[in-house]
Amino acid sequence: MSLYEQGTLRHLAKLNEWTPEQAQAFDQFNSAVFEEGALSQKEKEIIAVAMAYATQCPYCLDIHTKKAKQAGASLQELAEAGFVSAALEAGGAVAHSSHMQDALEEEQDDIL
Repeated sequence: MSLYEQGTLRHLAKLNEWTPEQAQAFDQFNSAVFEEGALSQKEKEIIAVAMAYATQCPYCLDIHTKKAKQAGASLQELAEAGFVSAALEAGGAVAHSSHMQDALEEEQDDIL
């Protein structure tokens, strides 16, 4: 069994049965988030594609790539969104490495 087959999305219906109030609340929230506002539909979908790269969700990547293209996003824009996502993830790893210095200094203090 593959975890990421499109057919497995049919199981979301069971989730909706088991937790109808939460599922409805999520659907309402999700709909509200993607309504046109200060950001255009296209911009929101490009952000969603970048987030799908970061979360590595193939379902989101598939769905939001299609929606972004429907909203007028080019493949070049979506590719750039992927690199923005990669840069932020890499930047986060680099920034968090600053904690290593604290750990090393504490270790040296313990030795002395």
